[in-house]
Amino acid sequence: MEEQIKYEKIAHILTQQNEAEKAFMAELEAGNYTIDNPLVKLNPYLIAPLTAMILFETPVDTEATIVVRGKEHAGDIRHTFPAGKKHILPIYGLYADYENTVDIIMANGQKNTVKIQTEALHPDVPLAASIKTTSEYMGNNIMFLTAAMRAMPVGYDYAGDVRWYANKNFAFDLKRMPNGHILIGTERLVKLPYFTTGLYEMAFSGKILKEFVLPSGYHHDQFVMEDGNILVQTFDFYSGTVEDVCVLINSETGEILKSWDYKTVLPQDAAGSGSQDEHDWFHNNAVWYDKKTNSLTFSGRHQDAVINLDYETGKLNWVLGDPEGWPQEMVDKYFFTPVGDNFEWQYEQHACVVLPDGDIMLFDNGHFRSKNKEHYLPNKDNYSRGIRYRIDTNKMTIQQIWQYGKERGAEFFSPYICNVEYYNEGHYMVHSGGIGYENGETCEGMAVMKVMRPEFKDNVYTFNSITCELKDDKLMYELQVPANCYRAEKLPLYYANETAELGEGKYLGKLIEMQKTKMKIKAQETAELLPKHYEASIIEEEDRITFNAIFESGEMAQLVLVDEAGEMIRYPINTVAQNFQAMCVGTFQKSDPRNVDVFINKTGLSGKYKVKVIAEEKLYETGVVIKA
Repeated sequence: MEEQIKYEKIAHILTQQNEAEKAFMAELEAGNYTIDNPLVKLNPYLIAPLTAMILFETPVDTEATIVVRGKEHAGDIRHTFPAGKKHILPIYGLYADYENTVDIIMANGQKNTVKIQTEALHPDVPLAASIKTTSEYMGNNIMFLTAAMRAMPVGYDYAGDVRWYANKNFAFDLKRMPNGHILIGTERLVKLPYFTTGLYEMAFSGKILKEFVLPSGYHHDQFVMEDGNILVQTFDFYSGTVEDVCVLINSETGEILKSWDYKTVLPQDAAGSGSQDEHDWFHNNAVWYDKKTNSLTFSGRHQDAVINLDYETGKLNWVLGDPEGWPQEMVDKYFFTPVGDNFEWQYEQHACVVLPDGDIMLFDNGHFRSKNKEHYLPNKDNYSRGIRYRIDTNKMTIQQIWQYGKERGAEFFSPYICNVEYYNEGHYMVHSGGIGYENGETCEGMAVMKVMRPEFKDNVYTFNSITCELKDDKLMYELQVPANCYRAEKLPLYYANETAELGEGKYLGKLIEMQKTKMKIKAQETAELLPKHYEASIIEEEDRITFNAIFESGEMAQLVLVDEAGEMIRYPINTVAQNFQAMCVGTFQKSDPRNVDVFINKTGLSGKYKVKVIAEEKLYETGVVIKA
C-alpha cells in the first residue's frame, strides 16, 4: 500500500500548556535567576503572543511591581504582585514587532529593566483604522473585540495600539468572570457554521484553567451566576433545530444542572424575521440572568423578540417585540403595549441586558425593520442603534427612553452581531460590529456571507466595526476597525491581586456520542488507499478525530471505523453544501463548499480503530489507526 494519507496527532492545548509550564519551571529551578538576571519567557502558554513571563527568586518575601512601558507615558501598564520569594510574573500589554521595556521594582528598593522583543502581528489581527478618545477616559482599560470573520480576538489601548491578541480563533464573546479569569468560546468546531466544543476559562497570559465541553457544543453567549455556575447557550445536537436551548453547568465539574428549551414555550412557525428558517427558527444570541426577578432573558434574532422566562419553572413571563404575526392569545397575555413618543420596535436584535432598574437595553440591528415583507427596508436606507426600553410588567406597557445610532444612518448599520454595555446611568457602550460594503456601497444582506460565495467572486467587499461609548450623550470613545467584530468588551488586562496560577488545566464535561448510521452503501472492499484527488487528512486529538476531504456535491460517502474484532461503525459524510441564513461567526467557513470536515468524538468508543472511507462505491483504506 502507498503511504497513508496525511495524519497528525495533536495533544490537547491543556496538555501542551502543562508541558510548556513544567519546562519553564524546571528551567527556573535549575538556574540561578535573580532580579538582576531573570528568566524571561515570551508567549509562555503558546496562544497569547504579546504576553510574557518573568521568573526569578529573592532571599526574602518581597512584593514585586512591574511596569510595561508604553510608547508614551499614558500607555504604561502597571501591576503589583503579592510578596514571595519565588516570583512568577505574568507580563501583559506588550507591543508587537517592538523592543518592549519592562521595569521590575521590588518593595525593598531593588530595580531592574528587562527588554522583550516581540514578533510582528499575525496578518489576521486587524489594525485600528481610527480611534477618538483620551488616555484619561480609558485609564488602564483595553477594548477587546472578538471576531466574526477571519480576524483574531484582539485588544486595543487608548491610542489604538494592539496590546493583546490570541493566535487562535476563539469564538463569540469574551467576558471577565467574578474571579478575574476570562470566559470565551473554544476554537474547536463541532458543527457548522460555528458551534464549538464549549468554553475556555483562562487568564490573559493564555493559560487555560478549564475547558468546559458540552454534548451539543456552545454558541454566542454565556453568563456567570453568583455561585460561579455558568449559563451557556447550546442546542440539541440531533433535534433538527439549533440555537434554542440554554443550560446551566456546574463550574467545578462541568455537569449540566438545568436546561431550558424554548420550543416548549414558543411557536416555531409564527412571527419569523426576514432571516428565519425552519432549522434556525429562534437564533438565540444572548442570555441574561436577573436576580431581582429570578428570571432569564434571551434574545431571539429570528423572531425579532426578546423573551423572559421564570428561572425555576421555565414558564414564559413576557415577550418584547413587534406583535405582528404572533398568535393573538400570546399577544394578549405576553406582549407589551407601547406608550410615549417616538417609539420603535427592535428587529433581529442582539445582546439584551437587564439594567439595575429593570429596564431592557439591547442592540437593535434593525435588519429588514419590519415583520411584513412588503415593508422591508433595504440596508442602504436602514439604521442600527443601541436602545433602552422601560417596561412595566404589571401594566404590560413599554416606553423607549434612550437610543444612539439611528442618527448615523447606514454608516452605523449592522445586519448581524453587535452588543451594548451598561456601565452606569447615562454611561453606555454601543458596538456596531457588522458593517459591510459591496463595491463601495452598503451591502444588501451580509457581506461576510457573500464573500464566500462563488457567484460574487468578482465583487469587492470591505468591512467595518464601530465601537462607541457615550457619557451623558457625549461621545467619549469611538474605535473603527476594518473587520466585522462580534462583540466589544472594555476590561483592564490585570485584575486585582492577579498572580500566576500554576498546574494542569482541567477538562470538564463530555462531548456527545456521535450518531452512527445503519445505512449500508453498496461498496466493493479494496485494499486501495483513498485516491489522492480527495486530498484527505485526519487530525487525531485526545477526545476526537477530524476527517477532512474534498467531495463532489451530493457524493455518497461514509467514514468507517473498524474495531479490533473487525466490526464496522459507520458515520455519514454530508457532502451537500449547507445554506445558512445567519453567520454570526464566519471564521470556520471554507471558500470551497466541497471541502468537508467530519468530526467524530471518541465518547462511547474504546480501543483501537482502523479508519476507512466509503466513496465511489468502494471501501478505501486510509492507513490510519486511532485509539480511543
